[in-house]
Amino acid sequence: MAVTLTVGMITLGVVTVVQVWWVGHEDHHPRSDALVVLGASQYDGRPSAVFATRLDHAAELFRAGVAPVVITIGGKQPGDRFTEAEAGAAYLRRRGVPAEKVIVIPEGSDTLGSLTAVAGVMNARHLRSTVIVTDPWHSLRSRTMARDLGLDAHTSPVTTGPSVHGIDTRIRYIVREGIGYRWYQVFHRASPPEATTSAV
Repeated sequence: MAVTLTVGMITLGVVTVVQVWWVGHEDHHPRSDALVVLGASQYDGRPSAVFATRLDHAAELFRAGVAPVVITIGGKQPGDRFTEAEAGAAYLRRRGVPAEKVIVIPEGSDTLGSLTAVAGVMNARHLRSTVIVTDPWHSLRSRTMARDLGLDAHTSPVTTGPSVHGIDTRIRYIVREGIGYRWYQVFHRASPPEATTSAV
C-alpha cells in the first residue's frame, strides 16, 4: 500500500511538472476582447523586472491588434502609494498604449483574487474572451482559474525576463507553480504561502 501510494505521488508530481512546462511553452493569442496583465511587484510606481516584462509583452500584443483593450490588475501592500494596476497602466501609457484603452482594476493580492475581480469587470462590460499575459510557469494555473470563472481564456507567456533565466530559476518556479496548481484543484483557493512566486 505504501509503495503504491509513493509511486502514485511521484507519478502525479511528474505529470504536474510536465503540464506546467507544456502550457508554459504554448502561446495562444487569438483575437480577444481584452488582454489581462497579471500584476507583480512594483516599487513606488515603477514595475519590477518581472512585471515590466509582462507589460512589454502585452503592449506588443495590443499593437498587433490581438485585443482592443488592456486590463491591468493588482492591489498594493501596506505603505505603498500605488497599486500594481496603477503602476502597470502608467507604464503602458509611457509605451504608447492610449489611456482610454487601459482598464485599471486595483484589486487582488493573489492570482485567484485578481482574476475574480477581472471576471467581474469583464462580465459587467460584456467582455468574454481574454488573453492572459504572465510568466510561462504561471500560465497553467492562471488559465485554469480564469476558465473556472467563466472566461474564454488563453495565455501568451513572456519569453524573456527573470522567470526564464537560468535552469535553477526555471525549476524553482515550475515546482512552486505545480504545487499551487494542485492546491487550487483540490481546494479551489489561492496557493499556500510556501507555493507563491513573484507571479501573484
